Amino acid sequence: MSASNPTTETAGPTAVRHAPLTKSTARLKRRKFWSNAFATLCFSTTALAFVLLIWLLYGIVRDGWPTLSMRFITSPPSYRAERAGIYPALMGSLWLIGITIALSVPIGVGAAVYLQEYAAANGLTRFVQLNIANLAAVPSVVYGILSLALFVRTFHMGSSVLAGGMTLGLLILPVIIIASQEALRGVPSSLRDGSYALGATRWQTIRRNVLPVALPGIMTGVILAVSRAVGEAAPILIMGALAYIRMAPTGLQSEFTALPIQIFNWAGAPQDEFKALAASGIIVLVGVLLLMNTFAIVLRTRFNRKL
Repeated sequence: MSASNPTTETAGPTAVRHAPLTKSTARLKRRKFWSNAFATLCFSTTALAFVLLIWLLYGIVRDGWPTLSMRFITSPPSYRAERAGIYPALMGSLWLIGITIALSVPIGVGAAVYLQEYAAANGLTRFVQLNIANLAAVPSVVYGILSLALFVRTFHMGSSVLAGGMTLGLLILPVIIIASQEALRGVPSSLRDGSYALGATRWQTIRRNVLPVALPGIMTGVILAVSRAVGEAAPILIMGALAYIRMAPTGLQSEFTALPIQIFNWAGAPQDEFKALAASGIIVLVGVLLLMNTFAIVLRTRFNRKL
């Protein structure tokens, strides 16, 4: 009896001591398993999206590359596929991009600066920011209906390129405001406090310290917003953009068409030749987006180096 008692007394505390360690190890293994499973799921979805994108781009380039030429880019559209070009739609899109950027970027960044740096944290400010977030999720067709009622009929602008640029400017304005506010929130408060300590005013602090640091994030939001505007067809179709026009815009009051509208028009044609032209138009549209984004990224990188 006396020989067995020490074994029992030693085994008891050891078993009690190892039980929590075993549970902790099993819990850690489960966490690692689910973490690896989630990482695998994220990688699989990313790889699937990448493969689908490559497959779509391959199909577009395969169908549209044979008809893509300088004559196609510099010629007006035609009812004969061998003579059809995309020049008026290309110039209309460039006009729309210029007007959209000129109207939406200053207003959007200015509104973000006011809401983030000047507006008081009260119920009215929260209500305004809530509505801006809701406007960013409104379908683009609604902006087309608003533009038709406001710009085309009330202000008598007609189906002009100015009305189209203002429509797309309204479409991306909430996105620019939200992206600019997030970039301004990312600026460390120590920069503001140091500037105030040296006697600078609020506007001097914002202009010399806050905006230069937040500018890369603001430009990223502008790039994404303008890229969305370039590919939109529904709002400018509703406000009256033409599906077939042989003249490029020459002023703010000119009638216009755009690349998405021309591509949509060709894609709906029954002839296979026009479907090939639609693929060529998609290549041109993607090229415009890539050039625009590359230019903005180069500017952002140079500004970061200078800063």
